[in-house]
Amino acid sequence: MTLIILTFIIGYLAIVFESMLKINKTASALLTGVLLWVIYILISTNKDVVNVQLLESLGDISGILFFLMGAMAVVELIDAHDGFEIISNLMQFSNKRKLLWMVAFLSFILSAILDNLTTTIIMVSILRKLIQNQNERLLYVGIVIIAANAGGAWTPIGDVTTTMLWIGGQISSANIMLKLFFPSLVCLLVPLIAVTFSIKGKADKLIISTDFSGRQHSKTQQKIILIVGILSLIFVPVFKTITHLPPFVGMLFSVGILWIITELMHSKGDVEKKKHLTLVNALQNIDIPTIFFFLGILLAVAALQSAGVLLYFAEWLAKSIGDMRLVVLSTGLLSSVVDNVPLVAAAQGMYSLNQYPMDHFIWEFLAYCAGTGGSIFIIGSAAGVAAMGMEKINFFWYIKKISWLALIGYFAGAVVYIATSMN
Repeated sequence: MTLIILTFIIGYLAIVFESMLKINKTASALLTGVLLWVIYILISTNKDVVNVQLLESLGDISGILFFLMGAMAVVELIDAHDGFEIISNLMQFSNKRKLLWMVAFLSFILSAILDNLTTTIIMVSILRKLIQNQNERLLYVGIVIIAANAGGAWTPIGDVTTTMLWIGGQISSANIMLKLFFPSLVCLLVPLIAVTFSIKGKADKLIISTDFSGRQHSKTQQKIILIVGILSLIFVPVFKTITHLPPFVGMLFSVGILWIITELMHSKGDVEKKKHLTLVNALQNIDIPTIFFFLGILLAVAALQSAGVLLYFAEWLAKSIGDMRLVVLSTGLLSSVVDNVPLVAAAQGMYSLNQYPMDHFIWEFLAYCAGTGGSIFIIGSAAGVAAMGMEKINFFWYIKKISWLALIGYFAGAVVYIATSMN
């Protein structure tokens, strides 16, 4: 177990010091993930069990990756049809502070309806249209990460960990929305207010052309793809609720529908000129390095979980700290370093519903902490990792500019939840 932990730490540091080592974080993540499984199987007495665990983990991982690729393809397709111009035009404010608040609240609302990962991908794509200067844009992206994770925590479909607790019977949909909405909102408002005072001046007016004569698509097609694209993303949690199938199945269904629509829409005219408007082209343009980065990170975390490392730490926290409120709070902080999915899975395995029944304080607090704690470090959540890949955000820049904001928001929301939940 010591060798596994040491290997993970070295791999983690290689990702953190990517710019200094001049080694792409994707390579470090993939190598770390593979090495952890190699070490695990070599020290294991039952090789067959390890192989079964790996295949089971790969099933869960592939679901996440297919979901991510589908969401990226939909976003790329909307962008190819200039669909984000419509939203960008609605979000243009001469005042930078107003723009910041609009971006934050739109991220908060969208993540509750969709999920924090998809919302981040959409909002970063929009911000690229609105703010040309990357240094200035990164601060907005940081707030998007905080807002998306906070918004995803209070609904059963907004964050994967809340979904896990919902499916596991630890929380009910109506109760979790009622109990966590205000703490999640405070988690966003505190850092948002802090950032507001540091932003001054007027935003650059983005000139959006209304002339479609030089484009290969019409204004009507632009609107259709935007509306259908957004609805296809919203449809994914509905599909999951109705069918009880994993989210990636609904995403693949949505991609298939969009594929047919775009094929029919662009069936006439010069095929070569309209090639960039097809879903085939959108799939070719998705960020593959980010997909492989996810694969490496998730493989590494799965190895830690299978080897019992995460369960060991969870039990150690319970014995060392004692107070379950502090244990859950610490779990949220830990989720900023290690993926929150296995942490919540470990908690579900450690504590039974007989001990803590549905909608117990512990489960609700865990949903909040696991959902929002990942914002503290950029690699602590799917939203952060996606933004990191899309905008090439430096790990230490995030610590300096965003981490402290996410931390004060995390504790502020936690205090609000504890205060409002006391009988």
